[in-house]
Amino acid sequence: MAKPNDPAAGVGREQPSARLIAARVVERVLKDGAYLSRALDAELVRHPQLDARERGFSAELSYGTLRSYGFLRDKLQEHATKKLPSGDHPVFSELLLAAYQVLCLDRVPPSAAVNAAVNHVRRKRGPKVAGFANALLRNLVRSGARASKPEAVLASVPAWLSERLRSSLGEAELRALVGASDEPPPFVARLAAAEELPAAWSQAKPCRYAPRAYELPAPLSLAERRAPTWVVQEEGAQLIAWALGASPGDAVIDACAGRGTKTSLLWEAMQGQGKLWATDMHPHKLESLRGDFTRLGLGLPELAAIDWTLGQGEVPQLFDRALVDAPCTGSGTIRRRPEILLRLEPEDPARMGVLQEAIVRSVATRLVSGGRLLYAVCSVFPEEGEAVVERLRDLLEPVPFDTPLLGELIPAGSCELRLLPHAHGTDGYFLASLRRK
Repeated sequence: MAKPNDPAAGVGREQPSARLIAARVVERVLKDGAYLSRALDAELVRHPQLDARERGFSAELSYGTLRSYGFLRDKLQEHATKKLPSGDHPVFSELLLAAYQVLCLDRVPPSAAVNAAVNHVRRKRGPKVAGFANALLRNLVRSGARASKPEAVLASVPAWLSERLRSSLGEAELRALVGASDEPPPFVARLAAAEELPAAWSQAKPCRYAPRAYELPAPLSLAERRAPTWVVQEEGAQLIAWALGASPGDAVIDACAGRGTKTSLLWEAMQGQGKLWATDMHPHKLESLRGDFTRLGLGLPELAAIDWTLGQGEVPQLFDRALVDAPCTGSGTIRRRPEILLRLEPEDPARMGVLQEAIVRSVATRLVSGGRLLYAVCSVFPEEGEAVVERLRDLLEPVPFDTPLLGELIPAGSCELRLLPHAHGTDGYFLASLRRK
């Protein structure tokens, strides 16, 4: 039990607010390497009493702070009298949140942002650390420093990555990829096959390419996510599933299925006819897949927990088509997953390319002769795209995509596709259509 003068006393009884939730989310990402979106969703589920305005502000604070992490860290250090307590995640999260509000937002007066941070630090670490936080943040306010959100985001991208993206893709794609914009990426969901567009979403904007995909004017509520109406799924991710060209009666395997959002789209494309397998190395993800199929009223596929780098387990050699949406650096999703920049290193693309090649080779053994394999990664690095495909030529040959849904995207006869946020409105992806020799 906390003592009366214990600085931790009363923390658990604090009323939930957008700022409190954002502080917990940022702390989890920094301390535990959590995915930002899942950490935020978990906090919002815990506090359903928050109204839409507070929920939206918690997302703005969480995403804005982590997108601008490098810039905020450097500005804080510039006005600190000693080294920042970056290893003390509860305190550092409070400093970062306050700095983001002071430097990049107009919604909260600087004095209010500073007072909130200092009070939270006092509760967590006592008056001495709170005094340090107060002096640091007041120095920051007195400096008069300000930055637009795009400026802060661009300044937070590591130099090596900025140089690579700018030289290979250009300035516009660099900005779009890292989320250097005043507008957040669109919230996209696909309408389940048997559903009609709800009246509440009559203003939803159809996406450019994927059928039954919509940009919604606001994120779905918890109740809407639990209903069988929508699947939250970015448009480019939907296009990957469509690009496989699965048809009724096919034998299909989704080899790196994760939580199954692409798997359920494949089953819809197959109209529930044929044989569908879903595998992943993480059993808990397959449990999420099972729950989502049940929510959508779809018949369950065959499920198997497989690490494809170690073998094929009990998966039979009978498939006409295989989807390998392989683990990758995630560099094409930085605008939605800014936490990637906290751990991405220059050598990671090549390292992941080796893993991706091993997975594809293993999965390809489960195809019938002439069977098709769709290789995809949410990465913009050629080490994870074209270079992997080139090394697979002894086993798999490029073959043109065979789905009419990609007609607007792909010139006739093309075997590869890059999707990019500025050019296509999607996250960044590489797709290759291959056939087993």
